Amino acid sequence: MKHLDIAQRLEQSVISIIKGHEKNIRNILACMISGGHVLLEDNPGTGKTTLAKTIAKSIGGAHFSRIQFTPDLLPSDILGVSILNQKTSEFNFHPGPIFADILLADEINRASPRTQSALLESMAERQATIEGKCHHIDGIFFVIATQNSVEFRGTYPLPEAQMDRFTMQCSLGYISPEEESAILATQNGGHPLDDLKPSVTFDEVLALTAAVADIRVSDELRDYIVALTSATRNIEDVQLPASPRASLALMKVSQALSLFEGRDYVTPETIQQLAPDIIAHRLVVAPEAKFNGLTGRAIVENILEQTPAPV
Repeated sequence: MKHLDIAQRLEQSVISIIKGHEKNIRNILACMISGGHVLLEDNPGTGKTTLAKTIAKSIGGAHFSRIQFTPDLLPSDILGVSILNQKTSEFNFHPGPIFADILLADEINRASPRTQSALLESMAERQATIEGKCHHIDGIFFVIATQNSVEFRGTYPLPEAQMDRFTMQCSLGYISPEEESAILATQNGGHPLDDLKPSVTFDEVLALTAAVADIRVSDELRDYIVALTSATRNIEDVQLPASPRASLALMKVSQALSLFEGRDYVTPETIQQLAPDIIAHRLVVAPEAKFNGLTGRAIVENILEQTPAPV
């Protein structure tokens, strides 16, 4: 399986830099080749930015771009702007950082909702409408957004529509003392990321993305995915349930993860593994239920227990 070789080379390249997060790394890479985007919510210093840079450096020819979100950031700072050329008396478009293969949206919840919304069209449709003109975004176009869960001052909550654009939300978390000690040893004389060479070509990643559609999903598993997402629409404590976009995302990332696992078909276990990361962040829990400790992830895990999987 030639695509498995590509997937393994890419995965091993990232794992060589980001220690102790093998499961999350595989899920995030599966999200990327499925055409999705990921939101990393975690404590400062856990490797979110390094992960984005590592993925970009592992892909030969990939264009990496970073946006540091701040309260004064404007939509034009993300999308680009037309500037008058005084010699020709014509406006020339200067594309913004959103026109990239790997885009790091760092601390996305520090910008205003107006600026955050500049990403909506691009993440959903791979295009940006600027000054009335549509500009297509080619290539891989994988958005990795980060937000620090412990910092509340000076932040804005992501709108529900923005959260729904993110295929997956997950966190890296802290690693074991042994793994942390190994990181100290590898960075004693510099950061290993500085010496990282591409492990896959740009075209190989595009081929990997195209191969996701060939992974088989049975009718029973499609019905199972719909059963999981539609169950969120019958829970009293959920004000905003999962949309059909969540079902589609769960199917596509399950196909991509199956490819990384060396299979040409999806299993119920793959769907169950991914469901909390793909569905939970889309749910809006009623305030009184949230106050009592109910979370979107707990709701999804309960649905998984109550919904019989196909045999």
